[in-house]
Amino acid sequence: MAMSVGGGGEDEPMMDVNTTPLIDVMLVLLIMFIITIPIQTHAVKLDLPVDSQNNNPPPIDPVKNKIVIDPAGTVLWNGAPVNELQLRQYLDLTQQMTPIPELHLQPDPRARYEVVDQVLAITKNARVEAMGFVGNEAYANF
Repeated sequence: MAMSVGGGGEDEPMMDVNTTPLIDVMLVLLIMFIITIPIQTHAVKLDLPVDSQNNNPPPIDPVKNKIVIDPAGTVLWNGAPVNELQLRQYLDLTQQMTPIPELHLQPDPRARYEVVDQVLAITKNARVEAMGFVGNEAYANF
């Protein structure tokens, strides 16, 4: 409410606008808009797999074959030295097994790249599916 202090006579009309009813109407409208806004849901639709007794987990084969290449260029299959022909035969045998065992390749950091490249070519020609490099932390200092 506005209040007139001094100056002028009492016969003059008050020239200030009464804003209280306007503020009341605005607050009522604001509350009505807030109530009528739909609730925003942040949901992600996922199709989760259904647990079934018929689905058996695949068998886990603990056999992991390891190829190590030492600094002298010797290729070791699970600790035994092999030549390129024996390596290819071993790889062909592992690819016929069910499930196919993993192949771990661990070249020494000081091994010649040519020998590592030959072993990689042999594994590619044998169509090895499950292969990984192990011991990569040894290359951190090179």
